[in-house]
Amino acid sequence: MNYAEIKPFSIENGTGVRVSLFVSGCRHRCKECFNQETWDFQYGKPFTEETEEEIIKGLIPTYISGLTLLGGDPTEPENQAALLPLLRRIRAELPGKTVWAYSGYLYEDFLPGGRAYCDATEEYLSLMDVMVDGPFILAEKDISLKFRGSRNQRIIDLAATQKSGQIVLAME
Repeated sequence: MNYAEIKPFSIENGTGVRVSLFVSGCRHRCKECFNQETWDFQYGKPFTEETEEEIIKGLIPTYISGLTLLGGDPTEPENQAALLPLLRRIRAELPGKTVWAYSGYLYEDFLPGGRAYCDATEEYLSLMDVMVDGPFILAEKDISLKFRGSRNQRIIDLAATQKSGQIVLAME
């Protein structure tokens, strides 16, 4: 997997101050995407053990709330598998940190048989706290929304959703 950028102090991609990892690779190609260069899976730099270490170190300070995965799309099946070791480490070494992910897929696409479902999906989702799902839709653009760009996107509490079997929104 490649990545485009790591922002060590981000406040726009989830609650609190966060480390944001922009991965490469996205098949959605949303009109007026703010990060079109990351559509290419080969864009940027290789995600290495050193990259993972940089992120873990960035998450250590107590004022950092957690990690946000975006891109590109961190929920493309090949990106799910590549990010699993990082998420496992965060849960093991930094259990108080939250993990958010932005996806152009709908949550329903991650259910067995869905177009984003793969061998890594169930564990991958279980290691995250919040998913902002759905493609950016220009006709639904609303700059007044917190943590999302268009009205069709949902901010989903993943643990509550997985427990109940129904979509549970983390916030409106």
